Amino acid sequence: MAKIDDVARLAGVSKGTVSNVFSQKRPTSKKVTEKVLQVSKELNYVPNHIARSLVTKKTMAIGLMIPHRKFFFSMFHNQFINGVLLEASNYGYRVLLDMIPTGEVKTPSLASYPIDGAIVLGPTEEDDRINLLHQNEIPFVTVGRIINEGIQDVSTVNNDNKGIIRYICEYLIGLGHHNIMFLNAGDRMTVGIERMEEFVRVLEEHGITVQPEMIYSKPDIHSDEYIKYGYDETMRTLKNHPERVTAIIADDDRSALSALNAINEAGLSVPEDISLFVICGDLTMMHQVRPALTGMDLQPSELGVQSVRLLMHKLGVLEGEYDNNWTVPSKFIERDSCAPVNKT
Repeated sequence: MAKIDDVARLAGVSKGTVSNVFSQKRPTSKKVTEKVLQVSKELNYVPNHIARSLVTKKTMAIGLMIPHRKFFFSMFHNQFINGVLLEASNYGYRVLLDMIPTGEVKTPSLASYPIDGAIVLGPTEEDDRINLLHQNEIPFVTVGRIINEGIQDVSTVNNDNKGIIRYICEYLIGLGHHNIMFLNAGDRMTVGIERMEEFVRVLEEHGITVQPEMIYSKPDIHSDEYIKYGYDETMRTLKNHPERVTAIIADDDRSALSALNAINEAGLSVPEDISLFVICGDLTMMHQVRPALTGMDLQPSELGVQSVRLLMHKLGVLEGEYDNNWTVPSKFIERDSCAPVNKT
C-alpha cells in the first residue's frame, strides 16, 4: 500500500501539503490539489484515517440525531445540517440522519448501530438518546447542554443561551419595556430551561415582577399545537392580561410570525404597539417580513462545523488540543420590529 511519502515524492510536494489536500485544514492551490489527487489515484493511496478504518473495522460514518420528524426542517436545521455534512466530508465521514425523537427511542441496544460516533441536537432533560449512547459506549457530542443524571463531562457545542436571553431582556428593558411576553422553547429542552432561568433572573434584577401567565413553552413536536405555537398564546394574553403587553420574545421565526398574525388581528401593530424579538430565525425571511424582524444570528452552520470537529477529536481523527466544551458566538441583528415603549 502506498504511503504519504510516495505521494509527496512523485507529486513534488511536502508530506504536509499532501495531508492538507485531504484534510482541507489549510488551503492549497487548484494546481497542487489536482496533482496530489492524480498521483494518489495512480498509487492507490488511502489517507491514514481511512486506512486505519480498514484495520479497525470502523464504519466511517457518524450519526446526526435530530428530534424533528413531523414537520419540514427550519432554516436553522438546514444550515446546521449543511455545516455537519461539509465538515464531516473533510475527514472522509458519511453522515446518517436519525430523526427518532427523544421519548420514542425503543431500541434496547445500539451495539449494532452502524456509526463510529454521534451528534445529538436539541437535548432534553433525561434524554433517552444520550442514555443509550452512553450505555453503549458510543462517542457523542451534544449541541446544547445535557441534564442526564449520572452522565458527566460530556463534550458539548452550544450558544451562550443565558447570555443571549440576558442581552435580549436588557435591550428591551432599555427601550422601556416591562410587560414582556416570552414564547420559549419546549420546557423539557435544556435550551428552554437555560433561557427560562435567565429570563426570570434578569427581570428580577431589574425589579420587574415576573408574570407566569405571560411565559409559555413550546408544545411537544408531535402535537397539533406545535405548528401554530405563538398565535393562540398571543391572542389569549392580549385579550385577558390586565396590563398591556409591550414586547414579545419569540423562540423562532415560526412562533414570531404566529404572534405577528395575532397582533395584527387584534388591531395592533409592530413595533408601534408591541415590539417583537426573534431568538432564532431565518435571516433572509426575517428581513423580508414587514416590519423586518429584529433577532439573533445563532450561526447554525458554525454549530455544525464545531460539533463535527469536537467529535473527530473524540474519535482520534483530529489531533492536538481541543476544548471539551465549545461556545459559538451569536450576533445581534437590529431591524425594525423593536421600538421604545409607546406611552399613549
